[in-house]
Amino acid sequence: MKKYAFIFSVLIITVLSLSSFDIAKWKIIGQKEAAYGVDRDVLYVKGNNIYTALKLKVVDAGLNMIDMDVYFENGQKEHVPLQKNFHAGEESRVIDLPGNARRIDKITFLYDTKGIRKGKANIIVFGRR
Repeated sequence: MKKYAFIFSVLIITVLSLSSFDIAKWKIIGQKEAAYGVDRDVLYVKGNNIYTALKLKVVDAGLNMIDMDVYFENGQKEHVPLQKNFHAGEESRVIDLPGNARRIDKITFLYDTKGIRKGKANIIVFGRR
């Protein structure tokens, strides 16, 4: 377990040092490791923070993101059709959330990693306050 915590810490430090984000505005709200093939994953967002926008960064390997759904604490859902083939280290566009600011309950991803042989991709989700 300590090995995974160390690897995750190194990954986060690397992402923050190479990222073009303004650290004061963007916060890492979660991370998911992509399984091989077509899959749907759920990222539960912890905490009581309010966000105005999201941004993704794919690290360690490539990933074909098909779409994403954002579920808010009030029960509403926002469908985000990404349809983007991410290369390792690539970031998504800024995804503005509807309304002034929202509390996020969970985010679901639909992706495909078929044909990608360079290890497992990790999806890091950033939230802007």
